[in-house]
Amino acid sequence: MSASLEPGWLAVLENEFEKDYMKSLKAFLQKEKETGATVYPKGSDIFNALNTTPFDQVKVVILGQDPYHGAGQAHGLSFSVQRGIAVPPSLKNIYKELESDIEGFRAPGHGNLTHWAEQGVLLLNATLTVRASEAASHQNRGWEVFTDEIIKSLSQKREHIVFLLWGKSAQQKAALIDEKKHYILTAPHPSPFSVHTGFLGSRHFSKTNQLLIQNNLPPIDWSLPK
Repeated sequence: MSASLEPGWLAVLENEFEKDYMKSLKAFLQKEKETGATVYPKGSDIFNALNTTPFDQVKVVILGQDPYHGAGQAHGLSFSVQRGIAVPPSLKNIYKELESDIEGFRAPGHGNLTHWAEQGVLLLNATLTVRASEAASHQNRGWEVFTDEIIKSLSQKREHIVFLLWGKSAQQKAALIDEKKHYILTAPHPSPFSVHTGFLGSRHFSKTNQLLIQNNLPPIDWSLPK
C-alpha cells in the first residue's frame, strides 16, 4: 500500500507500513476483497489526500471521519465527491458558510474539492476506506492509528498549519497537535444535525486565510472551478 505514496509522505510514514497494525489492516482489506465486498474509495484513491497535497506543502488540514459509502462518491478527499455526484448535505452547508464568509464565493454545481487540495489543504479522513452502504464499517481496524501518525508528523515536523476541527470526533485530535507551533479552529460539524449550533457563522475560511497571511503564506483560493 506504500508504493504509490508521494515521496515526502513516504519518507515520513514508510515505517508505519511495517508495523503490526498495518499488516492486520492489509489482511482485513484483502479479506473484504476475497469475500466480494465493495470497498470505497477504489484502491488508487485511498491515499489521494496525501498524493494531492505533498507533506511539505500542507498549509491547512480539514479532518473528516469516514469516506462516503455511496456508489461513486468517495475519492480519497474528506467532504469531497466526484463530479457528477450529488453534493452531500454537509458539503452544501460548507458552501453556505463560504458564501457568507468569502466575498464572491458561489457554490459550484459539483462537490469536487481537488482545487483546495492542490493549494495545500489536506482533506484527511480518520478512516480511509469503508464498505459500500455501511457507514463506519472500517473503523477501529487500524486506519485511525495511521492517520493519527499523519497528524502527529505534521505537528512535529512542520509549523504554522491551520487545523480545522469540526465536530467532536475531529476535536479529539487536538491532543495530537502542538498549539505553540500551529493553529486550531473548532466548530460543530457541518452536518444538518449540528450545522446551526455554531458552524454557520464560524468564519473559519476567512480566519484561516488571515492566519496564513500573518505567517507570510499565500492564502487559499476557496473558490471552486465550475
